Parts: sequence; C-alpha cells; structure tokens
Amino acid sequence: MNEALETKLGQLPLAPGVYLYKDAKGDVIYVGKAKRLRLRVRSYFQEKADHPPKTQVMVSKIADLDVIATDTEAEALILENTLIKKHRPRYNVLYRDDKSLPYICVTPGDRPRVFPTRTIVKDGSRYFGPYDQVWRMKDMLDVIRKTFHLCSCACTSRTIDRNRGLPKWRSCFEEYVGACSIHLSDEDYRDTLRRVVRLLNGKHLELVSELKEEMEISVSQLRFEHAALLRDGIAALRQFSEKMKVVSGDLLDRDIFVMEALVEENLACGVLLRVREGKLTGRYHKYVTDIEGQEPADLLQGFVEDYYTSDLGALIPDEVHLGMDIADDGPIHLYLSESHGRQVPIVVPRIGEKAQMIRMASANARLLLGEYVTARMKAEADRVPHALKTLQEALKLPAPPRRIECFDNSNIQGSDAVASMVCFVDAKPKPGEYKRFTIRTVVGADDFASMREIVTRRYARLKMESGHLPDLIVVDGGKGQLSSAVEALRDLDLFGQVPVIGLAKRLEEIWLPNRSDPVHLPKTSSALKLLQRLRDEAHRFAITFHRETRSKRTIRTELLDIPGIGPATAAKLLKTFGSVKSVRSADGTALSGCVGPRAASAVLAYFSKRPDA
Repeated sequence: MNEALETKLGQLPLAPGVYLYKDAKGDVIYVGKAKRLRLRVRSYFQEKADHPPKTQVMVSKIADLDVIATDTEAEALILENTLIKKHRPRYNVLYRDDKSLPYICVTPGDRPRVFPTRTIVKDGSRYFGPYDQVWRMKDMLDVIRKTFHLCSCACTSRTIDRNRGLPKWRSCFEEYVGACSIHLSDEDYRDTLRRVVRLLNGKHLELVSELKEEMEISVSQLRFEHAALLRDGIAALRQFSEKMKVVSGDLLDRDIFVMEALVEENLACGVLLRVREGKLTGRYHKYVTDIEGQEPADLLQGFVEDYYTSDLGALIPDEVHLGMDIADDGPIHLYLSESHGRQVPIVVPRIGEKAQMIRMASANARLLLGEYVTARMKAEADRVPHALKTLQEALKLPAPPRRIECFDNSNIQGSDAVASMVCFVDAKPKPGEYKRFTIRTVVGADDFASMREIVTRRYARLKMESGHLPDLIVVDGGKGQLSSAVEALRDLDLFGQVPVIGLAKRLEEIWLPNRSDPVHLPKTSSALKLLQRLRDEAHRFAITFHRETRSKRTIRTELLDIPGIGPATAAKLLKTFGSVKSVRSADGTALSGCVGPRAASAVLAYFSKRPDA
C-alpha cells in the first residue's frame, strides 16, 4: 500500500457513502457503498482478512481511492448504482439483460404519445416494462387502443390543420380510419393518459370500476354512443385481465425476486415476478456472469438494488418477497419506504401460496439458465474460426474444414518405422481422436509407400465402420507424399469425396492434386499458421511413438536376451539404473540389491562376455 492511500484510509469518515477504488492508471475498478465508510473500506486492507481470490486480486491493484459521503444509506444506494453504470468497473458484478427487451414509452408534453420501443432515452419519458415477450406488450397496446381509443400519433388540431390540403391517410392514418384521438380536448387527453398509466401499472380492477360508473352516468344522460364505447372498453379490459394468472386473493401489489446460479458455468440469473392486484402481470430477468467467489445472497441483493434504482423500478409495490435472506437490506428497505411513503416489508416466505410463488420464480430462473447455456453452446458450435474461413477461401474448398486429419511418418534409416495421425476440430486439437501406426508392409526408408499404407489403413477402416470422413486431409510432405495419399484414396473409391493436400516444410508450399504449381500463403496468414500447427503436432506425436518403439526394442535385445531375466526383472533394472548402459556398468553389490544375487550374477556374466556391446 502506498503512502498516499494509507493517509486517505486514516482520514475516512464514519458517515454513509460510496467509495471508488482506482488502479495505477487512475481507472475506476470497483464502486461500493457503506453504512460506515471507514469501517467498510479498511476491512479490505486487513492482513488477516479472508477475501475470495477475485477480491484479493482487486485489492492488489488498488492504487488510490475516492469517497463520497451521503446523508443516508438510501442516497448511497442510488449513487452507487449511478456510478457503476457510468464507470462499469471491472470488479463489480454487472447485471446484464439477455437482449434489448421491449418497453412501452409515454412521452412528456401536452399530448404525450404511447408507443413501443427497445431504446430508453433520457428525455423525461416514462418507460413501462420491460416485457419478456413481445406479444405481451402488443396485447397491452391493443387494450389501450380498444379501451381508451388512443392512437399513437398524438395529433393536435394544429397538425391536422397544417396538413389539411393532403389526403387524410397522409395526415394521420388512424384519423382516416376513424380511430384518431384528435377529437379529445387537451384536458380529456391528459385524463385519458392518467388512466393509461394506471393500466400500465397494473390497476385493472380500479379502472373497470371507474369505467363502469362512467358508463352508467352516460346512459342516464342518454349519451348512448359514448356509453357503447365505454362498454366495449370495459369488455376489452376484462378480457385482458382474465388472461392473467391469479396468484393471491388479497389484491396486494408485490415484487418477487429470486436468484439461481450455475457455478460450473460461472453464470447466474435473477428473476422478478410482478404481482399487481393479486394477478401476475409480468416477468423480468437479468443474467449475471463472472460470479466466481460471489455469494448467492449478495447477487440477489445486487439484483434488487439494481432494479429499484433504475428507471424500471419507478412503481414501488406494497411488499417485496425474496427467495433467500440477504446480507443487508437496510439501504434498499429505507429507499423503498421513502419512495412509497410508508413501510415496505421485505420478507422471505417459507410456507403457503407466497412460498409457492418463490418456487415458481426459481423454476423460471432455472429454465432461463438452461436456455441461455443451450443458446451459448449452439452459438459456439455454429461459430467458424477465422483461420478455417481463410483456409477455405485459399484452397477453394466447398465448406470450412471444421475437421482436419494430418499424417506424418517417422523412422531412422528405415528402422522402427511408425506414423501418426492427429485430428483438429474447429482449429483445436482433439487428442482423443489421435491415431498411431506401426508400418507393416514397407521395408526400409520409403516415405511414399509408408504414407500410402497408413492412409489406406485409416480410411479403409473408417469406410468399413461407416464413419464420417474429415473435411480435409493433410499429409506432411510434397508432391510425392501427396501422390501416395491420392493413390490410396483412389483405391478406396474415396478420392474426390474429401479434399487432400500436402504441406512441404522447406518452403511451406501447399500442394494440391492435379496441380503442377504449389500454393503459397502469406507468412502471417492464420490459415498457414493453422496448417503449421497441424504438421508440427503430427510430427511431435510420430516422434514420441517412434522413441517409445525404439526404447522397447532396446529393452528386448539388451536385457531380455540375458538368461534368467524376464520382463519384470528387466523393467526393475531399468527403473533403478535408468538405462541399459548404466546396468552394464553397475557392480555386483548394486545389482544384487536391486534384483537379488542370482539375477545379478546372470547380468554380470552376460555383459562380461560382451564388454564392447
């Protein structure tokens, strides 16, 4: 800890507020709130503090800090949320929407518009939602139109007069079909908008009661046409309300929050169920990534705080229900009570219909997590690496070579001839698919014949087992090795079904069948680097197998030929002395201590007869 930071720690107040940690570059890496700034901030720097690994890394990078004192914890909560959204610090948990969700926007002004949007603009407009399904939002807009006969153009008499010379459909289409709200005075329009906002806030029963009373008044005044409009609006509103699931009989407004996590996927999902007048009116969710080291209760608390301090949580319910106890509900409890004007209970239901709602919300969260992981896996499976696209273009292949198999030979002057095949899928090695071959039919150092043998053996078996051919075959070598591979594929009636190329090491030339000149790729090409990785991996795998084969042969000729020495004794000698040469030079005492006097005498007698071996 530097001296300036240590000085600031000694001067921190005990007041509530927000603290900002900065790194050596001055970038904000973490924003937090505290009931007592001095105690909270100092707790990060205690030597014996048991912080999770992520927090330990963060603390090691703190070079400076700023604090902002507030009058109340609720103010600190709002300020923390604002600063997190402004700086997006690396070590804060960020609550992300899975996509741009739809909202219903009510604009400011004398004749506000009501319209759908996916973009929130800070212009004084009010936003209702988000709606987890587009059809839910469309249903709401439809009931607004049928109940209140409100169009989305917000036309005034001035705009109609200005376009009076134009055809009606050019002025306002909804006025053309007789559905424009231009006939409403400014006062009636504002009154209608107030009712629309109440509907958007879930107050269906109140509105039905008001509209019914107004309809009866219109009938008594013999305003039958207006009464008919109100009747149709009430019917639309009732039909919309009946679609909603009744979850409580007490008609209270509740927000129900849960948080479910998939630790193995480093992912969590928070779900909010909105209950208005006892009916489930909507669902909202957010995903949280990089949750390593985070407690579920802390994630849930952050989700609740993030929601209510954003534009989405403008309507405070009568109660808030949580899926688990959170560490500290003081700031959010104070904020909700101040915003609502009275105490807002925050409870964790354990039994009854309220606990059932918690279980339903948790089931929704687990379902959403499953869908998210499945979609992520599908996107990963559908993603084609850039190197494969480049290779497809360079070699004029019919499709990206997502599965590539590469062959290489290895021998020393024709002895212990072996070969290897390595497999890359989506430009990544798949060791479980690697194959090793001992050359059976070739005598001496004949790379061409060896290549023909291993390609024949590999794809004859694949053909017999009805396996899937690779998207590309690569052989290590130039025209000769490529011709041998092509000949093997022709004999199997597979040539033309799968592209095959040769990669010559000296000039990194790519040879294609039936082409006299090689293809050269730029040294910086990702496709060339991928082919080089394939070739090098096949060479490494072949060399490793060759050394193992040669080592086994050495054991057989040098130790297993000794009378009285079997495989177990030979292995014990090699394990103890490390090599045949060390066994040869060991004295009788060392050999006896390893394998006993009789076997030691046999080894000494054998090597005494072959001192130059």
